[in-house]
Amino acid sequence: MGDRVFTIGILGASHIAPLAVIRPARRRGVRLGAVASRRAGAAAAYAEIQHIERAYGTYEELLADSSIDLVYNSLPPSEHARWSIASLRAGKHVLCEKPFAMNATEAREMQAAARESGRRVIEAFHDRYHPLSHQIDAIVNSGRLGEIVEIRADFSVDMPFAETSIRHDPKLGGGALMDLGCYPVHWVRTLVGEEPRVTFAEAALNPLGADSSIAARLEFPSGIAAQVSCTFNGGQPSSTMDVIGTRGDMHIKNLVFPSQGHSISVTRDGLTWMSTVGGRETFDHQLDAVVNGIASGEPLLTEDDDPIHNMEVVDAIYAAAGLDRTWV
Repeated sequence: MGDRVFTIGILGASHIAPLAVIRPARRRGVRLGAVASRRAGAAAAYAEIQHIERAYGTYEELLADSSIDLVYNSLPPSEHARWSIASLRAGKHVLCEKPFAMNATEAREMQAAARESGRRVIEAFHDRYHPLSHQIDAIVNSGRLGEIVEIRADFSVDMPFAETSIRHDPKLGGGALMDLGCYPVHWVRTLVGEEPRVTFAEAALNPLGADSSIAARLEFPSGIAAQVSCTFNGGQPSSTMDVIGTRGDMHIKNLVFPSQGHSISVTRDGLTWMSTVGGRETFDHQLDAVVNGIASGEPLLTEDDDPIHNMEVVDAIYAAAGLDRTWV
């Protein structure tokens, strides 16, 4: 890119984009080149409110814009594979919202397109780039907890059923596991550094057939057991993880949005140590990592095989719970 300012284009006039890329881009001096919506009026209004340079009434127009370096795909999960692949083939790098795809097959197709195009497609697990995530890894790797025996991870929010909501429509990629549970799956996978098999799962469904809550048991090759759970019926938002070892335990609160307040609690030999980790908003750390990684060529934590493996576990949880996903 030489000395040219890094430029982002946004697919979808979404509610998440201001938090995920627009405000972080402004704080970093990254250019917001364009936004596209299938409704031209919506794109124009969004661009005016968010002070984005150009608005397009089709996604194809944005992909044809030669000034765009990175496409942020904030479309519904059902559109992630199609438009991420189109973006890659148009010569753009892609930061794709989670869940990465509708299933692991689509995830593999997306990564194949990245390899063929020589561009990068990165899953937007923003929490993974925050210092809290690195500190959790460091505590486990230090041996303070001994050998890890079990991990329990949960992400719960209060999101009452609404028939018109993307998050509750399974055909658009809705459901608690796709929207929330992909995080706990990612936490346990990356912490252990292995790929698990699903031994049990059960779900409660909404009237459209999407899971409103789901829980699963996982087993890793090393023998570590994990429980992951999520629900749309959880009251106050809560994202927690417990790591149980042979010498001590660790409890973490608010893994998803640590800048809003979080804690690490380590208990060993009857004593408990409480700590926090300094950092900015997770999305600022993510954008820094993505821009720097693209510029340097350094690999990132949420690209290549990582999104594929996460979707493989999501697929396996749905299969174990007996959910019909024939539309996927």
